[in-house]
Amino acid sequence: MIVDAHHHLWDPARRDYPWMTGDAAALRRPIGLGDLRAAVEPLGVGATVAVQAASTEEETVELLALAAASGGLVAGVVGWIDLTAPDAGERLASLESAPGGERLVGIRHAVHDEPDPGWLDRDDVVRGLRAVARAGLPYDLLLFPEHIEAATRVAASAPELALVVDHGAKPRIAAGEREPWSSDLAALAAHEQVHCKLSGLVTEADRDGWREQDVAAYGERLLELFGPERLMFGSDWPVCTLAASYAEVLDLAHSVVAPLNAGEQEAVLAGTARRFYGLDGEDG
Repeated sequence: MIVDAHHHLWDPARRDYPWMTGDAAALRRPIGLGDLRAAVEPLGVGATVAVQAASTEEETVELLALAAASGGLVAGVVGWIDLTAPDAGERLASLESAPGGERLVGIRHAVHDEPDPGWLDRDDVVRGLRAVARAGLPYDLLLFPEHIEAATRVAASAPELALVVDHGAKPRIAAGEREPWSSDLAALAAHEQVHCKLSGLVTEADRDGWREQDVAAYGERLLELFGPERLMFGSDWPVCTLAASYAEVLDLAHSVVAPLNAGEQEAVLAGTARRFYGLDGEDG
């Protein structure tokens, strides 16, 4: 059974998603459990992790309720809190006590939207990240390449905090850039608590003319840096549909893991996500 460690559910009629502009305006429509089932079940995806797409705790509460109603399909939710809030720990506890709160498996903030590239290791943010760690939750790193250095400083100063890099830190595939992304990510990967998602690469490529071999080369670098025990598949659906179908994204992941043995492939396609996020009762 494949585990999709990264997808989204939303209803733009209920709240604003400011990033749904330009090409992404095509995503400004409700995406619910029925849409998810139709996308994943024919492809053998049996469990997923829904990830926040709005910087509101209200969206997280709704995602938790959807997860609870999903019959086990949405096995976890990566939600949002204001990391700079002095009561970050209490906010986490409130989410965990909400309906479906047992499915809260992580926290994320859109760091790549912050104008300060060092935002992530500001004192008030680190205080919030330590509250996440005390709650026994990991943190998703949504970064551009210029934010990797700050993430590396956080990893060094907070080894108790499990971290996962979303979308390989969004390398500039369309421009063919490999450096300093590759070297900076290697420094971050040197911290053993840091994992990575094999996700979101197609939308960083030429969306109308990407070639599998070009995108796969970046996925292969992620596999080289993190290994199958710290790399997990994520579709980034429905954002991925700006460039590729769900099936094409899954095929791309299969091409990246093809040289691995069966156990290593299972880790990337399911096992690493289960362990990292504590799905099915496993410890993260």
